[in-house]
Amino acid sequence: MATNLCQSAFALLRRIEPTLVLEQLGSSLFATALQMVVKDRSVNATYPDARLSEEASQQRAMTDFYMTYDLLVRLVPILPALLLARLGDRGWRRAPIAVPLCGYVLLSLALLLVVVLRLPLQVMYAGAVVFGLSGGYGAYWSGVMTLAALSSTAAERSKVMMKVELLYGIAGLVGSLASGHLFLLYSSSLGTGTILIAVGALLQLLCLTQATVLLQVKHETPQESEDTSRLLPDSPGEVPAPVERNRVNVVLLVATAVLYVAAVGGAVGIMDAFVLKEPLSWSATQVGYGHAAGCVIFLTSFLGVAVFRRCVGDVALILIGMLSFASGIYFMAFVRTTPMFYLARSLNLFALIPMPTIRSLLSQQVPASSCGTTLTYLQIALKFAGLAYIPAFTKIYQRTLDWFPGFVFTLSSVITVLGMIPISIVSCRLRQKQEYTRIQVV
Repeated sequence: MATNLCQSAFALLRRIEPTLVLEQLGSSLFATALQMVVKDRSVNATYPDARLSEEASQQRAMTDFYMTYDLLVRLVPILPALLLARLGDRGWRRAPIAVPLCGYVLLSLALLLVVVLRLPLQVMYAGAVVFGLSGGYGAYWSGVMTLAALSSTAAERSKVMMKVELLYGIAGLVGSLASGHLFLLYSSSLGTGTILIAVGALLQLLCLTQATVLLQVKHETPQESEDTSRLLPDSPGEVPAPVERNRVNVVLLVATAVLYVAAVGGAVGIMDAFVLKEPLSWSATQVGYGHAAGCVIFLTSFLGVAVFRRCVGDVALILIGMLSFASGIYFMAFVRTTPMFYLARSLNLFALIPMPTIRSLLSQQVPASSCGTTLTYLQIALKFAGLAYIPAFTKIYQRTLDWFPGFVFTLSSVITVLGMIPISIVSCRLRQKQEYTRIQVV
């Protein structure tokens, strides 16, 4: 019995799930720590503009930091992520996962040094560059999703990818709930937040060790790659789609993803500063709970996929998710109390459905041999979009802070609605292709 349990535990440790859990636990602790450290370091920020109040100056300092930090995190990894994706498609499937995890560890250590040694907050810019050179989140998440895509059939791919998102969300929920309380643990010699950051760094180090030493990756044969590159699985009544890329659908899907990520990324990026100002003025514990509320959306989105996919297709799932986010983020523009914040987040129940479903559709438009590279190209497109929407949302928020701080959330809702147009065109094209295929078969 004990031997069987040990074998089962070892087999589990060789799967991708422990990697996801450890990484997200560490990242959720890091996110809360960074948000509170930025807030503390921005208290005494001053600007030449005498019209700015103390709170407005703090908000401007925070959003300026996040604007530069986010741009570095998104843009520096572009070339490294592409190189790692090509390595992955040539058989080194572990590389796009393990190398970025090194960057995660170094980024956590950079924040720890900022707090312990009282270094300037701008040191985190150097940490962001190092993190980017390791491939960053784009390389890591593309590597994880590629493994998930290649281990499933086309028919089940959306469900498998949402399971990955579900596990990621559960880990984030647990980590976020604990993060606020861990931040308050105080070390008289090192200061508030050091325990939280140290625990997060340790989790990232454990994750790196598991991904490097234990993670098992199935090596594909050419025959398997050819078999899994079809749009639809082999089953009675179904006709395999050709292996060639459907370039028009790829462009439309990328356009949908760019618009949606611009809306989500711009709004969520501002939300970190929005909840720390009056009238919300959240503490570290409330920040952790707020992150946990965002992680709950992973669970509800997974349940949404499980329920809705029985009666609707992938395109309809994407539209449901986009509508969910558009309504919730519009309501967020008028939030004035913490209960109202959670009510607005509750409208975002299915907001995480679109991106994994878009990736699923995108992976079905290309051969399996270029799946990893295609998904990484998508991540690169999203990063270039960040070059536009991150500064735009930041400056709009700063200029509307006095008269309507929630204006950026309204703008985000409008962009989401615009993103529904290209995916609707994809729906029409897929329907026409299915009808044409049926006519050929008859």
